[in-house]
Amino acid sequence: MGRARTVFFLSDRTGLTAETLGQSLLAQFDDLQYTPVSIPFIQTREAAEDVVRLIDQAATQDGLKPIVFCTLVDDAIVDLLEASAGVMVDLFGTFVGPLEQALEQRSLHRAGRSHSVANSRHYHARIEAMNFAMDNDDGTAQDYASADVILIGVSRSGKTPTCLYLALQFGLRAANYPLVEEDLQAKTLPEALRPHRRKLYGLTIDADRLVHIRQTRRPDSTYASPAQCRWELDAALRLMREEGIRHIDSTSRSIEEIAATILHETGVRRRFF
Repeated sequence: MGRARTVFFLSDRTGLTAETLGQSLLAQFDDLQYTPVSIPFIQTREAAEDVVRLIDQAATQDGLKPIVFCTLVDDAIVDLLEASAGVMVDLFGTFVGPLEQALEQRSLHRAGRSHSVANSRHYHARIEAMNFAMDNDDGTAQDYASADVILIGVSRSGKTPTCLYLALQFGLRAANYPLVEEDLQAKTLPEALRPHRRKLYGLTIDADRLVHIRQTRRPDSTYASPAQCRWELDAALRLMREEGIRHIDSTSRSIEEIAATILHETGVRRRFF
């Protein structure tokens, strides 16, 4: 195993874009060992000079050039960072230049456009959707008529985090309903869900994984027992199949992949990109 390399994610705003794109690129390299350092809000020459010193120190300590992912828009600050001992990957400059040529238009070169509240429509849609997801979590409130999608599945199968991701990332109103023992014994959709069948999407999960998750929550309980978990999962899957409800196994999939699959298979239109 090789030495760990320091990787910097630099931004003039939150750093989320630099981290997301940078980590996606690094994931293409097997067995890469690295220490991530995220530094947001680099907006002055002085701040950039401090970062250069950190990059140079990491190069000396590691004996390897740090990788530097950057989404800064100020060319003067980018020039300062490029003088460091790191290997610069200018994510902003890489894409904006060709776009300016293709569109025959100069970009705004304004920091924070992708995560700004300047676009109030998107911002308020995101907040409204987050509130909706929390109000309609685990069968509470049941404002299913206003929902874009309703996730169903047994307890701890990944419904809540997926709903919150759909709300935060796409502004979708996502509700979820836990299939409890009474529902599964009835072998039919709960009455509250029947009028909204077309909005339903199911999540299932590996039984061993579910046992582990539930044991963490309620150790040595019937709720977390292997027999109970297997029974609930089998009954829930049988119900989804009989009712013709599309579903996905969440065991080895990221929330991002689950959400993308739901959008693709249901045709639900995201409120923003």
